[in-house]
Amino acid sequence: MNSLKDKAAIAEKFITAFIKWVIISALIGGTGGAAGLLFHICVERAAEFRAENSFTLWLLPIGGIIIAALYKLSRMQGKGTDHVLESIHTNSIVPASVAPVIFVSTVLTHLFGGSAGREGAALQLGGSIGSLIGRLFKLDKNDMKIVIMCGMSALFAALFGTPITAAIFAMEVSSIGIMHYSSFIPCMVAAFTASGISGRFGAQPVQFILKTVPDMSVLNMVMAGTLAALCAVLSIVFCITMKETGKLLKRLFKNEYIRIAAGGVFIIILTLACGTRDYNGAGMDVIKRAIRGQAVAYAFILKIIFTAVTIESGYKGGEIVPTFFIGATFGCIAGGILGLNNGFSAAIGMIAMFCGVVNCPVASLMLAIEVFSGQGVEFFALACAIS
Repeated sequence: MNSLKDKAAIAEKFITAFIKWVIISALIGGTGGAAGLLFHICVERAAEFRAENSFTLWLLPIGGIIIAALYKLSRMQGKGTDHVLESIHTNSIVPASVAPVIFVSTVLTHLFGGSAGREGAALQLGGSIGSLIGRLFKLDKNDMKIVIMCGMSALFAALFGTPITAAIFAMEVSSIGIMHYSSFIPCMVAAFTASGISGRFGAQPVQFILKTVPDMSVLNMVMAGTLAALCAVLSIVFCITMKETGKLLKRLFKNEYIRIAAGGVFIIILTLACGTRDYNGAGMDVIKRAIRGQAVAYAFILKIIFTAVTIESGYKGGEIVPTFFIGATFGCIAGGILGLNNGFSAAIGMIAMFCGVVNCPVASLMLAIEVFSGQGVEFFALACAIS
């Protein structure tokens, strides 16, 4: 009899916990979906305005000074995505002020032509929202870790329209090599809720159709594996370039205002020298062309330089979409040389490069499945494993 009572008590405990987390994560997902939708609209409108008004590029240094001032006034210097991830392990609070500051700063970066994505901002926005809701519910330290991951999942899903990837990525990136399974249901509920809201109101998911998928032959697998290995090396080059550029800029320009303005001036000079605006902003149009089999041979090199200068001088956004750009353009060229279809090799390059940079193979495979509708999944699995 006591055994039955114990089992009933345990079952009641689990059911209560399940209901509690469904409610909390749905609330985070709803809030994150609305915030992500607004963020998506603002970034898209900023990019459209920049494309229609070329003079905005000349205002990039001024935009940088405004960003530096915002961070100094809010006392948020040095608090970025790493701070959000660190809070999961140190039980520190993600300040609510992170959300508006990173929101405005990322929009300004895109408005004036900095080379950046938006996922870094999404993770920070999501972490801030999750932390705020966790404090409202007076959750304990262990639960606060989960709500921060829920917030990250929600914003990522709202922006990219890839809820499974968003949930797995938040779980995987929080502790590389360790999956927090206790956060699986909360992150999934938050991600699907946020993705549903943003999609319902017009945010289009990131999706591509591959025109050609090679046969599963030994030769094709070897070529795809070789391309993945090359992308792994390129991801190391990218990470080192980012790190060393940051060190160099801080050594040359001690003052953050001068540093970010100088970075803006350098981006202007680079843009004029290239004679194209392909390397400003996120570069989704270039990614789409690469997936169709068209890419400039040196595009990936220029995007690395543009992104390193933009992010490391102090502009905000993130490196994931630029990583897609680098991987897709490199894959398109390198894969063609190896003998693979250019469009398909661009897709392999995009996923392998992402995997090499974030070091999250499961999330990378989920991304390939969601973005490419499950086409060529065996090739992507191999690429993620190798990269």
